[in-house]
Amino acid sequence: MKMPMPMRFYDHFHDYFHNHATPGRRAARMAWLGLALAAMWGALCVPAQAAQDTRRDADTGAETWETRAHGVTLRLTQILPDQARAFYLNRGFSATAVEPYARACVFMTVLRNDAAPGLVTFRQADWRLRVAGEGIGSRLQPLKSVDAWMDEWAALKVDEAARIAFRWAQFPVEQEYEPGEWNQGML
Repeated sequence: MKMPMPMRFYDHFHDYFHNHATPGRRAARMAWLGLALAAMWGALCVPAQAAQDTRRDADTGAETWETRAHGVTLRLTQILPDQARAFYLNRGFSATAVEPYARACVFMTVLRNDAAPGLVTFRQADWRLRVAGEGIGSRLQPLKSVDAWMDEWAALKVDEAARIAFRWAQFPVEQEYEPGEWNQGML
């Protein structure tokens, strides 16, 4: 099954990170922004010193994008619907409950502060996306939050242990990374 194209962040994130970062954190935040734009959603400005690799798994067809710039590495790998289903069915979700998530655009996300000149900071609540292929004038929308998924599954009476497993598997919604720190999770 061919996965949908990745979604894109927009240029206004440059303004947000530029205007809300303290001088000591601006470079690290801009590095994160450049990585996110380049690796996740491409087609936007990337710092000249950024290196980006794209790979496709020969067996599954899942694509991986990895970008390195300013001492920060961001890697995104598509999680195919069958992979998402299997992961959450084995953690107690019913097939009905997990299906909307399995059909969503899901990535295994790894962010590393290998050697940035300061903290790498982000908040998913500040991110906006657009599905690839939509025109520049299309509506921006936030990522579906972990809390929104949790509310949906609580309404479906998904077992609490399964919901906890979901939360722990997700990429953090907000975090700061010192040099040498990293994290991974589903996004």
